[in-house]
Amino acid sequence: MTTTPETTHELTIRTDDGADLAVTVLAPLPGTPSSGDVVLVHGWAHARRAWGTVADRLIRAGHRVVLYDQRGHGASTEGRTPVSVERLGSDLAAVLAETGAREAVVVGHSGGGFAALSYAATSPSAGRLRGLVLLGTAAHGQDTPDSEVKMMGSPVFSRALRRPWLGRKLLGSTMAKGVDPIILDVNRQMFAATLPRVRADFFRCTRGWDLREALASVTIPAVVLHGEADKVIDIALAETLAGVLPGARFERVPDAGHMLPLERPHLAVSAVSELTSLASR
Repeated sequence: MTTTPETTHELTIRTDDGADLAVTVLAPLPGTPSSGDVVLVHGWAHARRAWGTVADRLIRAGHRVVLYDQRGHGASTEGRTPVSVERLGSDLAAVLAETGAREAVVVGHSGGGFAALSYAATSPSAGRLRGLVLLGTAAHGQDTPDSEVKMMGSPVFSRALRRPWLGRKLLGSTMAKGVDPIILDVNRQMFAATLPRVRADFFRCTRGWDLREALASVTIPAVVLHGEADKVIDIALAETLAGVLPGARFERVPDAGHMLPLERPHLAVSAVSELTSLASR
C-alpha cells in the first residue's frame, strides 16, 4: 500500500468487555477531493491485510479509510465475553464512534458482513451510515456443521495450513478457478495466522442466527455482491438478503468465489463510489 507515515494512523480501541481492537486509519491521498469515510470489516480467519488493494484504491479516490482486525484476529485480542454476531456488531459500533466515522460507508465481507448487518439492525446510530457494501455474506442459514467447526479448531489443519502448497490446496474451494497463486497464498497466510480456537468459535457462533426480520426496517442503501462460484455461502442466501433489505441492489459476480476482497477488489471500490454518489444527491 503506497502511503506515507503522515497519512497512516494506528490506534487501539478498547471495547467494553476488554478486547483491544487494532485499527488503521488511512487519510486520502493529498490533492484528492474528499469523498467521505469508508470502514472495512474483514471475514473470519482473515485480517486487515485482506483489504490492501481495496484500501489503496479508496484513498486514491479521496476516501478516508478505517480498517481493523476483528477480535481474536490479527493484532486484536479476544475480550472477556463469548464471541457472537451481536458482539461483533458492537465492536463495529465502537470503531465507528472512536474513529469519528459514524457517517461512513461500511464494507463487510463474509463474517464482516454479519457484523455490519448486526450493527445496522440494532444500533440507534446506524441510520447515519451512508451505505452498506456486502460481499459474499448472508443474514441467515449459517449453521456450520460440527465436522467443519472441528476442522477449523484442529491443530492438524493448522499445521497443514502452514505448508504453502498444501494450505493453498485445502483452501482452494474458497476461491474460483484461475486465481493468481500469490492471492491464494495471501488467503492461506491469514487462515494459518488465526488461532484454531478462534476459527472454531467464530464458525460456531452463527448457529440459529437469523436477522431477516430485523433487516426489513433497515433502509440504508446497500449493494450486495456475490460470486457465482462461491462454495462457502450459497448465492441464494445473498439474494434473500438483498430481498429483505429495502434499499439493496443485488449483483452476481461471474467467475468469482467467496473471497471477493482478494478476487475482485475493484468491485468493492465501485460499489462504494455508487453509494457515495447516491448520498451526495
